Amino acid sequence: MSTAAVRPSFLLVHGSWHRPACWTPLRGALAAGGWQCRAVDLPSVGPQPSPTAGMYADADEIAAQLRQMEGPVVVVAHSYGGVPVTQAVVGHPHVVRLVYLTAYMPEEGESLNDIYGAGVSTPEEEDLYGSAPVLFDDPRTALYGDLPDDQAEHAVSQLVEQSVRSCQQRVTRAAWRTVPSTYVLCERDQAIAPALQEVMAARATHVERLSSDHSPFLSAPAELAALLGGIASAAVVEV
Repeated sequence: MSTAAVRPSFLLVHGSWHRPACWTPLRGALAAGGWQCRAVDLPSVGPQPSPTAGMYADADEIAAQLRQMEGPVVVVAHSYGGVPVTQAVVGHPHVVRLVYLTAYMPEEGESLNDIYGAGVSTPEEEDLYGSAPVLFDDPRTALYGDLPDDQAEHAVSQLVEQSVRSCQQRVTRAAWRTVPSTYVLCERDQAIAPALQEVMAARATHVERLSSDHSPFLSAPAELAALLGGIASAAVVEV
């Protein structure tokens, strides 16, 4: 019996303070190349995020989306999205590749706060509720350094709050230990320092580099789509 190559689809997981709409330019570029994708709406992020929704709730939503997808899947996590993806994807049979797009890639037992040496130490502290606005003094420069001013201003205007718990809760498992992964290191990122990206990228199966800011899905969607298409093509599954 002959075999046919099955093209993977993409599951896009946004980062802190963003909504799924941030992926719109990239989704258009992927569609132009014949790729299918869907985007997760993380419950810890929103104009009024649930105060009890943390990283585990985000991981549950990612897992729920994966259960609805047929065929091979490449999961693309941006920034904070790497934390719940690391938790969620363990054991999912259809995921053929993880892509950490200038994303956090934690070890077991690490939270986002732990990566920066600011982890909480007691269960009571982990139970703190509430949400926080963007933490950067200048989000335009930190997140969108390569965008023209008008586009950057629009992007900043779309940022929302994120629950405190999403940064406190620690992963209990690490999908990148069993699922092949690619780290896309963004060399002009002013939100996650390239030096920190290098540390996390050392955990990945493969590393790619983009000469871009923190948000290439907005500043370089065609270039990013081409890179992701190449990654997905290499992960084609024979059926």
